[in-house]
Amino acid sequence: MTIVQAGSVKDITIGTMKGIEAGGMEILVANIEGKFFAIGNKCTHRGCKLSKGRMTGDHITCPCHGSTFDLRTGGVVKGPAKEPEHSYKVKIENDILLVEV
Repeated sequence: MTIVQAGSVKDITIGTMKGIEAGGMEILVANIEGKFFAIGNKCTHRGCKLSKGRMTGDHITCPCHGSTFDLRTGGVVKGPAKEPEHSYKVKIENDILLVEV
């Protein structure tokens, strides 16, 4: 396990998200009602960047083919994707977001 910085809590306000590259991984960090969650940022269907998609509540919709994932768990809500996104643990220390990869 490696811990990487994903920015400051001030960088991702409630209801927004940010795609980052950390530890060789593409990660999407989202702020849902003041809690931070991280999942893979490449759609498991065709590899499009989810960070370019539409966030609605606790879901992210891929901009390419409309697959929808749960930002809390990485689970598939609606296909065509069949495989879930990997989810990562997020910690906060001194207003810095840390993701375990």
